Amino acid sequence: MPKVRDTMHSVALARFGENMPALRVAVVGSGPAGSSAAETLAKAGIETYLFERKLDNAKPCGGAIPLCMVSEFDLPPEIIDRRVRKMKMISPSNVEVDINIEKEHEYIGMCRREVLDGFMRNRAAKLGAKLINGTVHKLDIPTNNTDPYTIHYADHSDGSLEGTAKTLKVDLVIGADGANSRVAKAIDAGDYNYAIAFQERIRLPEDKMAYYEDLAEMYVGNDVSTDFYAWVFPKYDHVAVGTGTMKVNKADIKKLQAGIRARAAKRLAGGEIIKVEAHPIPEHPRPRRVVGRVALVGDAAGTVTKSSGEGIYFAAKSARMCAETIVETSNGGTRIPTEADLKLYLKRWDKKYGMTYKVLDILQTVFYRSDATREAFVEMCADKDVQKLTFDSYLYKTVVPANPFVQMKITAKTIGSLLRGNALAP
Repeated sequence: MPKVRDTMHSVALARFGENMPALRVAVVGSGPAGSSAAETLAKAGIETYLFERKLDNAKPCGGAIPLCMVSEFDLPPEIIDRRVRKMKMISPSNVEVDINIEKEHEYIGMCRREVLDGFMRNRAAKLGAKLINGTVHKLDIPTNNTDPYTIHYADHSDGSLEGTAKTLKVDLVIGADGANSRVAKAIDAGDYNYAIAFQERIRLPEDKMAYYEDLAEMYVGNDVSTDFYAWVFPKYDHVAVGTGTMKVNKADIKKLQAGIRARAAKRLAGGEIIKVEAHPIPEHPRPRRVVGRVALVGDAAGTVTKSSGEGIYFAAKSARMCAETIVETSNGGTRIPTEADLKLYLKRWDKKYGMTYKVLDILQTVFYRSDATREAFVEMCADKDVQKLTFDSYLYKTVVPANPFVQMKITAKTIGSLLRGNALAP
């Protein structure tokens, strides 16, 4: 009896021999994750379908990206609204700590998601991905390892909201359709805990906007977020002012938003709200991220980091690694990868970033549990060694090991700050 892999290989080669593509992949969702996966697959000559229900979608998002993403994903300068080189951390008692990036070429990029997503999506399409303006409603799961998956979707290319009912058969599916992923539900990927982010886009008078030219602010305290932090991030012609909290506290989200508005009131004076938006943020990976020949990436998989809430870079990176694994294990599209092949992507991902997630989880647990520990967190941020380690980790996604003396100093600083935080807390 032939092995399953050999059978799948024969099926793929049969199609290839008939002048049909050996591998067909559907990517559902065209944010940074989906577009990154589609681009990688298209470059390899694999037949790729990229689904997006709303081509002008502006996902609610702080929009911060690390410097390494600009180079790794070849992002042009014009899609970056602001190059932030100054961060202001503000404690519950309004102690302010200024953090500056010292190297001239380094910065944190601030983007609008409608601009970033549109660029990455269009680039994938130009490289050969077949962009479908459609809403995926259902995924039929095959009963064996060789038959195709059938995607049921509404095609909106005619401009209608209801669209035209269509189907598409593919060999692999990548779910990049966010925290409320329909692909994840179709494969019974399991649930995860999540946070709610709420954000207002506020257009400021010129003098107030000048203050945020290359500066972003992060506020901590029970009045602005019971679980994370609140932010004021500069964009092209406005600032994004927002907060986040765990699902169990979602009833308090508007009260917390009022808290950040109050804390930043002097700097936001005269501002006009031009948009209000909210979205869920995954708090940990889904129980199952690969089932059969379906893989989840980005928010659909739960790749957002604890403590920082960062998702854009990790979404794009996870999707690229998934697509690279597909290209590799399909021999450039001449065979259909198995579930075991797709799980190689998870193994590589967890090996590369597993420790990062664990460390940030610990940091959130230690420093965000009370206003006392938040005071300690902000105090710690004043230390130059802590700042350097933090920025090296964020900007380049590589933790540069400190020398033993610096490590001891940071440990002592952490303990001292935590002890003093109890006295400083309001």
